Amino acid sequence: MQLRYYIVRRLLLFIPVLFGLSIITFTVSHIVPGDPVGLAAGPGATPQEIEQLQHDYGTDKPLPEQYLTYMSNLLHGDMGRSMTSRHKVLDDLASFFPATLELVLVSMVLAIAVGIPLGMVSAVYRDRWPDQFSRIFALSSISFPRFWLAIVLQLIFAMTLGWMPVGGRFDVRQTLPRTVTGLLLVDSLLAGSLTDFLTAAKHIIMPAICQSLTVIAFTTRLLRSDVLETLQKDFVRMARSSGIPERVILFKYVLKNSMIATISTLGFLFGFALGGTVLIESVFDWPGIGLYALKSAVTLDFQPIMGITLFVGLLFSIVNLATDVVYGMVDPRIRYG
Repeated sequence: MQLRYYIVRRLLLFIPVLFGLSIITFTVSHIVPGDPVGLAAGPGATPQEIEQLQHDYGTDKPLPEQYLTYMSNLLHGDMGRSMTSRHKVLDDLASFFPATLELVLVSMVLAIAVGIPLGMVSAVYRDRWPDQFSRIFALSSISFPRFWLAIVLQLIFAMTLGWMPVGGRFDVRQTLPRTVTGLLLVDSLLAGSLTDFLTAAKHIIMPAICQSLTVIAFTTRLLRSDVLETLQKDFVRMARSSGIPERVILFKYVLKNSMIATISTLGFLFGFALGGTVLIESVFDWPGIGLYALKSAVTLDFQPIMGITLFVGLLFSIVNLATDVVYGMVDPRIRYG
């Protein structure tokens, strides 16, 4: 019952958070220098056409009135239309978000598959060569600029060796699998097409590797520290003195008790990654909300900017809530007041 009340209270807190985020984003997007209506109308537009476009998008009204109109439409499920494409922002988000979600999910799977074993090995072999390798790898992962590594991977594996495509999400010469989830890897498996799955995997592997590096670094360093601390606990010494195999101690007792802080960090990084794919998507021409946000910012298209910001803010809040709930499941000592 306490968990239910905790979730309801956290959901209610979304309202002031998103309200404050909408005020900040709306104000900033409208006071930046530039003429979004002029850019959308094009260089050959007449003054009458520009005036009509201003009227259509309500930019000829005072800023407070524009905000109230936007929020009124938002409460009715209308995020407005893009000035450049004339598409509904909600439709664009529904179209672009699955690509970003798939990229983030694959990168998180890679990060967990690499970061957790590295953290465990680094702690178990403290100050020996596996530990040194793990620490160097983690430091390098967080130090290298992701866009630089992305370009290097493109030059080596795409341009020189020809093993991977330079960019994009799927081969334009192939027919996309039938859309079920919007995730190409899943949809290709549901369609029973191994060829489509391999094509989608080749396109996503390099951007996913670049996107996963920061998570790998944080996971490795944090888990190493927690495992080293857990190995000094009395219950670990008791388990060893009882003759329990070291493998069982490490994976059944030490890892479980060391994962609490790591789970919290992974949840935060997952939420952050959903809104932090701009660099990777722009380098690899990945058709997600990061690339959509970049193009909208360049053209000062405030309707998509507002929609993307509120959407990512909502996702981040939901992921944080889910992380807190999982955190309590892993650690029974957590109580929801």
